[in-house]
Amino acid sequence: MRKAAPVLPRKLHGGHFAFMRALAQGLDERASWDRYLRLEGEHADLRTVRRTIAWIRDEFAAAARRENKPGTARLILLDPDRFAAAPKQPTLAEFAAERGLEDFSEAEQLEAYEEAYPPGGQGGRGKAAPGRGGQGGAVPPTRRSRVIARQLEALRWLQDLVAQDPRPGDRVSAWLNPTLAKRLERAGVTTLLNLVERINGIGARWWVPVPGVGELKASRVLEWLQANEAVLGLRVGRHVLQPRSQLTPVVLAGVVPAATALRPFEKFLVPPALDGRAGGFRAPLEQSVLLARNDPEAIGAWLASKSAGRGNALSATQRAYRKEAERLLLWAVLERQKALSSLTVEDVNGYRSFLADPPAAWCGPRHHQRWSPLWRPLEGPLSAVALRHALTILKGLFAFLMSQGYVTGNPFAAFALPSHSPRPLGSRRTLTFSQWDHIEALLDQQVDTEAGRRLRRAMRWLYATGLRLAEITSVKCEDLEKIDYRATDGTMATDWMLSVVGKGGRSREVPIPRDLVDELGDELARHGFEREVSAPGNRGIRVMARFHTGFESGFNSDFVVGLDTGPQCPLSWRPVPWSASGLYQAIKAFLAHAADSLEGSDAQHLKEASTHWLRHSHASHALQGRAGQTPVPLQVVQNNLGHASVGTTSLYLMTERDERIRAMRGFWHSRGAP
Repeated sequence: MRKAAPVLPRKLHGGHFAFMRALAQGLDERASWDRYLRLEGEHADLRTVRRTIAWIRDEFAAAARRENKPGTARLILLDPDRFAAAPKQPTLAEFAAERGLEDFSEAEQLEAYEEAYPPGGQGGRGKAAPGRGGQGGAVPPTRRSRVIARQLEALRWLQDLVAQDPRPGDRVSAWLNPTLAKRLERAGVTTLLNLVERINGIGARWWVPVPGVGELKASRVLEWLQANEAVLGLRVGRHVLQPRSQLTPVVLAGVVPAATALRPFEKFLVPPALDGRAGGFRAPLEQSVLLARNDPEAIGAWLASKSAGRGNALSATQRAYRKEAERLLLWAVLERQKALSSLTVEDVNGYRSFLADPPAAWCGPRHHQRWSPLWRPLEGPLSAVALRHALTILKGLFAFLMSQGYVTGNPFAAFALPSHSPRPLGSRRTLTFSQWDHIEALLDQQVDTEAGRRLRRAMRWLYATGLRLAEITSVKCEDLEKIDYRATDGTMATDWMLSVVGKGGRSREVPIPRDLVDELGDELARHGFEREVSAPGNRGIRVMARFHTGFESGFNSDFVVGLDTGPQCPLSWRPVPWSASGLYQAIKAFLAHAADSLEGSDAQHLKEASTHWLRHSHASHALQGRAGQTPVPLQVVQNNLGHASVGTTSLYLMTERDERIRAMRGFWHSRGAP
């Protein structure tokens, strides 16, 4: 049986002592909680408050016993309310009026008063006779008030003894409400340092992936961290205070400072001694046709040479190439303590081993963006295919640097690439027809909200077109064109074509189902745009736009100034494009949800699925064809996918294992096989 993890005690802080002092003096429990303990992050009903009071008293008493103060321990556990307060006694004037003694002398009034309220009477709770002039005199303390006074004194002594300040390595369970702390720990947030890193790394909606933690609890946690910022030495960034859609690139760029540490390429500070100015294999400056002075600049020139001529935005190819060069540069400087232009064949061998088993500190989930403190250059060990791909790209990097006269050798050229066993495209990464039908049924059940309709639009467009993730998030309304053509029966028909710029800057046209374009038109009209998708007023709007229902009432932060929309466009604002990472995460989450209603291998298959599986499924399903449906010609699917070679597309014909076995069984039986 697995041994349960030890339960670590919560720690006492100044707020606990302030809370108990307030209670000892008779203040309301809930009001005292809201004032001193609300920031522990959990809404408190009276049961929670009283459980916390009992826990604090027990902790106080245990601390007193550890200091060999058993009397103080017992005192802390006393409830002052057990001792009734002394009944209120009248003043001398009130007593005289009540008894009809107004015309008596003051001495006679005092004598009668002391007879009615003898000093030290009523179980030791009596008061001294009121002074002259009808005002009450000094009142001896009651037993209850004496207990309260001694408890307050004991609390001050204990606070100096045991109250602590939070530290980054402390577990969240030591400081936050136990229920909240358990939810955070189940989500992998175990320490206060983890918590701050999670918040800074994700931003305002950091709490969404933590089951049971909503916006209110998250705001209290944030307040607590801000209140303890000085003693913790951890700062929650200002970008956390605003939704991600409202943050400018300048703000995001400032979240993580540039440093000689695990940073993206654009924020990695290479020490001058390792920047390649004096690289071991640098060619003479007069032989180089690059203006690059150092290795990072040379990498930048190589990336620029891969540009498809679409402005400053990096293409998908450039981003893939930057990732590999970035990893190698970080490894060379941080792990090998060498300039990139000083790497040898032996270093390349070491780098291969590194990629096959990278340290945990280098790894993190792929969805963390480059501005985030949680960004890491790797997800984990590279597969044989990914390793071969990485080394091939780096071999090309050094080949470029050699051809430009920047370095004298290519350490990757002599290195044998890992063996590669070709497998059919989409092998084991293709949905079956029944799995896609299950997904379609769930999409029809989506809640009719902008986000739900957007997810449905994304999945259906990806499946219907076979576009890549970067392609589908880039296309705009003006890329759609209505086409008149002659149908198979000879009549004229109308449909749509989508112009796409794919890998290597190659353009192609992909047919689009009319019903999908009509749905997009409905969404445009719903948000105040023209229903005709290709209308001039819709120029600049992405097909995968993030619309917002509050748009018609005025400017909304989910909208940004559009690019030049031309004088014919009546609107000056455009919906924010759905980012590739946001779309990827949304589809992954939906597919995981779809898997919950399945069992066995189907469920496991959908849990592994991602956006690219829809591209594979498009190809496989189109080429195979459903029962009673004519398969799509190979050349048509090749064009949809943007493959340079029809041979590449033909590999999808091999992805349906069961279909191939059934076909061969018919052949075997025709030859009399058993």
